[in-house]
Amino acid sequence: MRAVLLRCPPGCLATAFGSFSASRNKLAAQSAAAAGPRLLYSRNTMHYQTEARGRPHSPDYRIYFKTPEGKYISPFHDISLIAENEQENDLPTKKPKKNESEVLFNMVVEVPRWSNAKMEIATKEPLNPIKQDVKKGKLRYVANIFPHKGYIWNYGALPQTWEDPNHTDEETKCCGDNDPIDVCEIGTQVCFPGQVIQVKVLGILAMIDEGEMDWKVIAINAKDPDAKNLNSIEDVRKSRPGHLEATVDWFRKYKVPDGKPENQFGFNGQFKDQDFAVEIIKSTHEHWRALVQKQTNSHGIECKNISCNESPSKCSAEEARDVVASAPAPCAGSHPVSPAVDKWHFV
Repeated sequence: MRAVLLRCPPGCLATAFGSFSASRNKLAAQSAAAAGPRLLYSRNTMHYQTEARGRPHSPDYRIYFKTPEGKYISPFHDISLIAENEQENDLPTKKPKKNESEVLFNMVVEVPRWSNAKMEIATKEPLNPIKQDVKKGKLRYVANIFPHKGYIWNYGALPQTWEDPNHTDEETKCCGDNDPIDVCEIGTQVCFPGQVIQVKVLGILAMIDEGEMDWKVIAINAKDPDAKNLNSIEDVRKSRPGHLEATVDWFRKYKVPDGKPENQFGFNGQFKDQDFAVEIIKSTHEHWRALVQKQTNSHGIECKNISCNESPSKCSAEEARDVVASAPAPCAGSHPVSPAVDKWHFV
């Protein structure tokens, strides 16, 4: 059994052996202190708040994360991979489930379903805020590939994971893409950028993007009405005909309107099951541990955090606050978006 790194409040890095469920039982419950009054340009999301800086649809727009106590954090490094137990009205929730497949993971939502702006965790900026990706000086928007509008799921990442460019996948012979592992959340709710939700992992797709390994975890919000009926990738196939095929088609073609070739896939484009997905997540979690402890080439990744005691990049709450203070001031309204973003592409 491989070692699995978990974040244990108040911020130590601990290595635990055994199943994720056993490790989860050892996690202390995260603080349930109520957040203060909502601030302008702030949103509350589970245990975390977000604070927007700059103006949406502009290169300087950033979404920073903070705790209910107002401490700024990195969503990449300071949010636990494993979703900890919640408490409501000071009453403990149900005991953690024993089956490893039922362990829940935190997901940081970057892009809401049906939207086009390519929002992502800024891995190379201090505190890793969410920003809109820029290429050749222009903000990136994904094309609408008929019959789809923008992203066809809530899209985001699992914190405390890293697809290591130094690591070659044994099956596909491709190296990681230098990002947290991606998640397609297939629930019914349309989320918002910066929302942190608890998800149940169902399976995984091995996408190869310009020669790099770019895993796509398929998951569902644990609070979704359909979550109790979807426990495997086969459940998705049976209850949502065409959804998995549409997912492969979307990832295959979404860069074609930009003049790029179609993406390729490992395993002949077949989805791997839940157990396989959890093993990939464990592996990327271990790679993240080496990254945050500076035991490997970081490839420019910014590891500033406030909670990882064994990390050389740990900083004080005051230093984190200074990072946010140096960002552009919040602005009302947003920049206009080109009508070309709504164009339909037939490829």
